[in-house]
Amino acid sequence: MKNTIPSYFLTVAGVILLAGGLYFIKTIEESQGMLRALPYICFGLGCGIFGHGMGEIIVSRAMKNIPAAVKQLEIDKKDERNLAIANRAKAKAFDMMVFMFVPLLTAFSMMAIDLVVLLLLVFSFLFILVYNSYYRFKYYKEM
Repeated sequence: MKNTIPSYFLTVAGVILLAGGLYFIKTIEESQGMLRALPYICFGLGCGIFGHGMGEIIVSRAMKNIPAAVKQLEIDKKDERNLAIANRAKAKAFDMMVFMFVPLLTAFSMMAIDLVVLLLLVFSFLFILVYNSYYRFKYYKEM
């Protein structure tokens, strides 16, 4: 069984970020630069972190009284068939992402968005492709 103390810390940190972001959204009226987006980033991160922490707490409490379910969950996580299905689904999602990213970048470039934002998107796309190529060559050498 996992230790739930980090889950409680995540939940509290999420609530703090969520509340801080909401507070700054309501109080700061004329912000400029990074301060304009920071409250919304805090709010979004707070929601995500809070949801993750609460999910872990709920799962750990639900599994505390049912040891057979814990054992079955561990077996399902390590099952080769489930791992193969998950890897195949990730591969399909990656293929779709590669083909969807190019038209998105083209549309953003035609909309004349800020060059810094466009370059960040292009570099992140290229990083993903280089990362994929690296591991593809690594796995070809191993197998």
